Formats: sequence, C-alpha cells, structure tokens
Amino acid sequence: MDKNFLNDFPILRSRMNGHPIAYLDNSATTQKPESVVRSICGYYGGCNANPHRGVYELSVKATKIYEEARRKVADFLNATPQEIIFTKNATESLNLVAYSYGLTNLRGGDEILITIAEHHSNLVPWQRVAKATGAKLNYIYLAADGNLSADDIANKLTQRTKILAVTQISNVLGLVNDIKALAARAHEVGAVIVVDGAQSVPHIPVDVRDLDADFLAFSGHKMLSPMGIGVLYGKRELLEAMPPFLSGGDMIEYVEEQATTYAELPQKFEAGTQNVGGAAGLSAAIDYLRGVGFDTIERIEGDLTTFAVAELKRLPYVELYGCDAPNKIGIVSFNVRDVHPHDVATILDAEGVAIRAGHHCAQPLIKYLGQNATCRASFYFYNTRRDVERLIEAIQKVRGIMHLA
Repeated sequence: MDKNFLNDFPILRSRMNGHPIAYLDNSATTQKPESVVRSICGYYGGCNANPHRGVYELSVKATKIYEEARRKVADFLNATPQEIIFTKNATESLNLVAYSYGLTNLRGGDEILITIAEHHSNLVPWQRVAKATGAKLNYIYLAADGNLSADDIANKLTQRTKILAVTQISNVLGLVNDIKALAARAHEVGAVIVVDGAQSVPHIPVDVRDLDADFLAFSGHKMLSPMGIGVLYGKRELLEAMPPFLSGGDMIEYVEEQATTYAELPQKFEAGTQNVGGAAGLSAAIDYLRGVGFDTIERIEGDLTTFAVAELKRLPYVELYGCDAPNKIGIVSFNVRDVHPHDVATILDAEGVAIRAGHHCAQPLIKYLGQNATCRASFYFYNTRRDVERLIEAIQKVRGIMHLA
C-alpha cells in the first residue's frame, strides 16, 4: 500500500474556497514537502553566504552545499558535475543553449528543426536565433494520435539540420517522445539534439548518457524544489567550446583592462551570486523523489491518468486531446463544449479543484489542435483517485452553472 504522501505536504492538507484542495496543476509547478522547506530554511538560517568567494566558515559551508547539490544532480542524470550548469529554470537553460551554442554555430542555409508541440521556451529562442543567423526554422507536426509524425521526422531531419530541439514530454498532451531514437537520427546527420526535460525529469528516470542527449534542460520547481533553480546538462566537449552566456563575477579566471579569461566548467556559465538556497532545496527534492521511487511515481500517475481519461470520456460534452496514445503520462487536456476554459477553471476553483486553463505557453500547438485554449489537469504521485473524482464532479456542474444543461 502506498504511503499517505499528503502527510508530507502541509499545503495539500489546507483548504481552498472552503473545500479541501484537489491540486491538479502539477505541470505548472509542484508542491513542496516539509523536508525541502526545511533544507531551504536550514541554509538561510544556518550558513547563508556567497559560495566560492570566501575562506570563512559560512562561505565554505555554502560552497559545500552548492557543489554537493551539483554532484547529486549529476548522479541523478548519469552525468558528471562539470556537465551540470545551474540556472534559474528550464527557460534560462534553453536560452543559454540557443544563444551560446546556436548563435555561435549556425549560419545562413542551416536548419533548426523543432516540433509543433514545444513549450514557448523551446520555440521562441530558436525563432530569434534563426532570424539572427539566417538559418531556417522547420517544424515536425503531429500524427492523428498526437505523436510526432514519422514522415516529418524522416523528411525534415536532413544534412542541413544542425539543431533538433524537442520536448521529451509534451506539457499539453502528456505524450512521451522517444528521445533516444531521435538523438540517434540527429547524430546520423550531424545535428545536435536539445531536449526540454521540464515535464520528464520529475516523472520518469532520465539517463542522459543512455539517451545520448547533447543538451537537456529542466526546472527544479516542477519536481518539488523551490522556484528559481534550474539545470542545464550539456556534453562536456560542447560546453567547453561555447562562449559564456552571461558575464560578471565568479565566471572568470583573470580580468585585465582589455581582456578576460574565463573559469573552467561549470563556473564559466554561472555568473554572479548563485541560488544556493534553491540548490539546497533541489538536493532535498532529489532525496525525496529517490525515497518515493520512479516505479511508484509512474504507477500512481498511470493509474490516475487512465482513470481520469475513462471518466471524462463518459461525459458527452467533454472533448479530449491526445488521450488515445499508449505513451501518455500524467497530463489530460480537455474542453467542455460551449464553455470557455477560463470559465471552467473558475467554476472548478470554487469547488476547490485547481487546474490550468489557457494556451499553456504552447500557442502553436493549441492552434494546430484547432483551439484557442484548453483545460489541463496534471497529476503527481501525491494525488489520489479522490482528486480525480472531485474533478469529474466539478466538471459535471459546469454546464448547469453556465445555463447550458
């Protein structure tokens, strides 16, 4: 029998609009267990200081916490510490790759290949890089079941492709892309693969060596840690050849009046005072997730997703998106006929059910689906079947409240 995870998450034991909270917006951000909150408070209350800067005890402790978090992330991804760059979030990580690698290596006539299912963070930077370099931005579109079109992959991933940027799991459809196969195809034509792991790293085991990913980005706040800490993994040989993304303190070796030499990896990409408290929280989050185990996480989320899809299909006025493919985890996007998603979300909020409504920072995908917005329920291991039941019960009230029943 699974542990009652709610005991570790005080916020999930509170109330929203007079009801117990059914928190179903985990693709946006996850709640934080007490152990993570304690780790953050422990850092700020006991050893707050700049890392790498001082020889006094507090600074040495801060450096140890920061670098131990890096080693833990490296082990979590099967990488080396030198290949782990701390950032604010996945967005900054992907921008770092776009500007430091993309602007340096792309030329007119080159091609960047992304998918129509990308989050804006893995789309807008490549639009800007294409415009700045003269490269062409191409898209992989979707098959009928919501997965990437095999024909588009075969026809558009060519010798002209220099970068393939792809999400491992869509934040709208919850469909899992075969990154290992895509990486192999990209490398066959001499392209590098940039993976958005924001929705995958918190939910499934991610081994960057096995995937053969060149770059992979994720955000800590989507996997129990605080906001403001993210990670970029990059193959060491690629990172060493890239210029810094930001310049300033702590990323230098020597600075003279007219020239600067940069620090070794990973400090070369970590200018300024870093988020040691966030790194402490991320370290504690990894410990917590390891205690839960990905087998448990995948089993719970799989059960909740199957249950939710089946119950939503029983409602004739609900339209589902990307819910018929087997390679799906933890995310259910839907609309209630004749009701705007924002109205649906507002009514559900009054019932204590938290979902997301809008374009989910994936406007090209939403437009491709023929919609302006959707509702999205997304699960994590601390959710229960009762949360799904409350979602269904609240949706059943929507059309009546809108006088459409």
